[in-house]
Amino acid sequence: MTRVEVAPDYGMKTMLDRLSHPGLLLAASKPSGEANVMTIGWGTLGIIWGLPIYCVLVRPSRYTYQFIEASQAFSVNVPSDDMFSWVNVCGTRSGRNVDKFGEYDRTYCVSEVADTITLDGATQVYECRVVHHNDVLPATLDAEVEEGSYGGSDYHRIYYGQIMRVTAEKA
Repeated sequence: MTRVEVAPDYGMKTMLDRLSHPGLLLAASKPSGEANVMTIGWGTLGIIWGLPIYCVLVRPSRYTYQFIEASQAFSVNVPSDDMFSWVNVCGTRSGRNVDKFGEYDRTYCVSEVADTITLDGATQVYECRVVHHNDVLPATLDAEVEEGSYGGSDYHRIYYGQIMRVTAEKA
């Protein structure tokens, strides 16, 4: 599949639909070249500080957290239909215990614009460099959200990724 560079808002409806089901694939790599991918169901795209930004939430307990911390970059990958079963794997199995690329015959490329990877087969990819992060603070979190999403532990770090490039399979 060949992707071309597009505007950040290109294919937004498809991206949002896939974010809610089956999820998007958040990928990151370390300076050593080691890579990981996880499924995300939360994220937002917008303009902050006059920059196109993709915000993703990652719990410190997740294996991908250490990859983003090491590289200060990530990619958000919109899966194609034939990637749906892999999205499920990436959301239920940790890269600490399984090689999600090798065991499932999936490949990736190194980004030319951010210190991260992009997933082959994705229909759209946001390549981002971290420009800021915040940790979710329990004391300032709505009680219903805290109870429903955290239950007192493992609060997310929110990464604000400046979108360096978006590529998509064009119709």
